[in-house]
Amino acid sequence: MQREEMIQAIKKVLEENMQNSHMALFSPSAKLNEELYLDSVLILQLILHLELDLGLTVPEQHITAADYATVASLADFLCQVNNESELAPKEPDVEFEDVKVHCFVSCVCEALKSKGIDHRPFYFAVWDATFDVSERYQLQYHSDDINHQLFIDWYQRLFGGELIAWYDSEKTKLANLATMRALLGNKSNSEHLMVMLDLYHLPERENKFNQNPFPHYVMLTETETPEHWMMWDPDFRWQGEISQDRIENAISQPTVEGGYIFNENALQDAPLNVVQDYFKLCFIEDENPLTNAVREIIQAHLDEKQGISLSDLPLALRELKVIAVRKYAYEHGFAYFGRALGQSDDDFEYWCDVIEELIQTYTSIQYQVMKMAETKDLNLYTGIQYLLDKQDRTEKRIKKGLFDMYSDWCELNDLPCDSIMEVC
Repeated sequence: MQREEMIQAIKKVLEENMQNSHMALFSPSAKLNEELYLDSVLILQLILHLELDLGLTVPEQHITAADYATVASLADFLCQVNNESELAPKEPDVEFEDVKVHCFVSCVCEALKSKGIDHRPFYFAVWDATFDVSERYQLQYHSDDINHQLFIDWYQRLFGGELIAWYDSEKTKLANLATMRALLGNKSNSEHLMVMLDLYHLPERENKFNQNPFPHYVMLTETETPEHWMMWDPDFRWQGEISQDRIENAISQPTVEGGYIFNENALQDAPLNVVQDYFKLCFIEDENPLTNAVREIIQAHLDEKQGISLSDLPLALRELKVIAVRKYAYEHGFAYFGRALGQSDDDFEYWCDVIEELIQTYTSIQYQVMKMAETKDLNLYTGIQYLLDKQDRTEKRIKKGLFDMYSDWCELNDLPCDSIMEVC
């Protein structure tokens, strides 16, 4: 199949199979995420339809949105697959990137960084941060049963920063907005105001998920123009002015509630013994909660529990990617302990590659699950089980490597290295 034919095949799937409502922007140069509003799951769905309709076999290691940003680049990629051309390997990133994987943590860490305080230990609670599985076995990164109390308590214990909740769920949205306006008008330069909003209702904000709803914490300040606020989104590395009305609308959505204010003046470097206590609390040595949850969800759908069926499975794992990227927080652990020990960049890059493999394998699992649900071919379950077993092995290898480095760090700092299991 030639490039132009592949582009037309992509257009047909988007129009007929997926009923994409943004086809007015379709062109070879159209960006899949920002212009056609395809999040990571919808891109997988697009590729799955093309694979099944055209008889393609997409290499597992290339089922990721990083391989193609536009219609043309996706078409080029699929033509290579169709023509059995050798796919060029991706160039690895050689420089450590300050990964952003949790909006609440990213916001409060900005104040630490502005004070020159090492924020990396705070990410220890992110790699296995709490998520939820609903009664209908749907994976959820956000729910009413999830709160940030652990982060609030340990931000103060580690760095001396008090996170004061200004949002009152017992009050109306209008009352909370009035509180927020008053805080914005009176806060000092050393104070930071966070608020949860539904990012889906700010379509001018590009993001890689396009979830609906998309609860997300950002930071706000006033500007010289009363009708606009400055919005700082550390998790997606974006800052800019947005109209006050637009922001208030996103805050007023029934899907979100929450807000904090804190002062950076009291922040201090985390004492090493407190960092140790925090690591012990966060480190789950003998299990991998996310992989366990994925197993449970898949099995529940195969067993048709709670009236669910195999066709419901793609929706049940829709938010897997949002949670999987939290595993990048392992990089902060290796960076913190490794650099204190004088580890080489090569050692750090090795673990970054292993962590990347872990995250991308979740994408492969999600794709195979979607294929099984679409084709009803239960033979695919064997391969999915293999990938889940692989995830357990990979993450346990990461945890062992991190714990070994933590043990050396304890010895370097004359800290007792007790068994994690004895402490937790």
